Amino acid sequence: MFLICGEALFDFFVDDTESSHSGLSFNAIAGGSPFNVALGLARMARNAGLLTGLANDFLGDRLYSVLEKEGVTTDYLVRLDAPTTLAMVAPGSDGAPQYAFYGEKAADRSLEDVHLPALAETVSGIHLGSYSLVVEPTAGTLMTLLERESKGRLVSLDPNIRLSIEPDVRRWQDRVEAFAAWAHLIKVSDEDIALLYPERTLEDVARSFLSERCRLVVVTRGGEGALAFTHDHEPIDIKGEPVELVDAVGAGDTFQAALLCWLDEQGMASPEGLAALKASHIESMLHFCHKAAAVTCSRRGPDLPSRQDIDG
Repeated sequence: MFLICGEALFDFFVDDTESSHSGLSFNAIAGGSPFNVALGLARMARNAGLLTGLANDFLGDRLYSVLEKEGVTTDYLVRLDAPTTLAMVAPGSDGAPQYAFYGEKAADRSLEDVHLPALAETVSGIHLGSYSLVVEPTAGTLMTLLERESKGRLVSLDPNIRLSIEPDVRRWQDRVEAFAAWAHLIKVSDEDIALLYPERTLEDVARSFLSERCRLVVVTRGGEGALAFTHDHEPIDIKGEPVELVDAVGAGDTFQAALLCWLDEQGMASPEGLAALKASHIESMLHFCHKAAAVTCSRRGPDLPSRQDIDG
């Protein structure tokens, strides 16, 4: 089972068709990058659980219910007397989502070491990402989790930078690099690289993440495709799947879920499996992931695909 660690919230999408000149209408959907990755894995018929703080309010109850109905393991959810994070989402002129977050002292930011359970032996992988890497005490708690529980397990990371939550780029650099030191697999967007290291090339940054521990770095480039970097191969570049863009919300999370799904299906979701990847494996994996992301882009909101949707 993959244990996905990080935030759980409600995305409030602006509904321009229903908004008036003096007000806004919203469509609220359960989300958050780690939440979406866990849900995406479950829809792709993979075992996944979510570790996060979940509010003891009606929104927290609804998040719990969604996870339960989708088949995500709820054993690692921590219920807290704190509010649920709200994210206001509106499409930009290029179709990319624009976010405004409201979550000071929210439940998903309030995990402490005392809340960490021992992980079952069935947990074979740990995935982390997004603003949970930088908000305390959750960020420090997740680092404790890695220090205590990562041995023998695949660790994957998706920085998913959100400057609207933490505007200090240096803080993001420090925390991303600290978590990257534990990762065997890193998936990062070209936008995140540009935010973190504006003076450096994409390839330079990607290669700097490779280490004795980290065997694969995947850089997503939206509709342009994706690049993969390893110790043993030249960069592998695949072009994007053609799609009629509706919106890009959840596309990166879908790509991440598909990445873990593909590795698991091939029996390669382990440090040893990553080290054994051939160039042909990586190319097939990237095409699968980009096809999955394209399905999400063809739908409104973060509507992550099932395994059948991707194959179809």
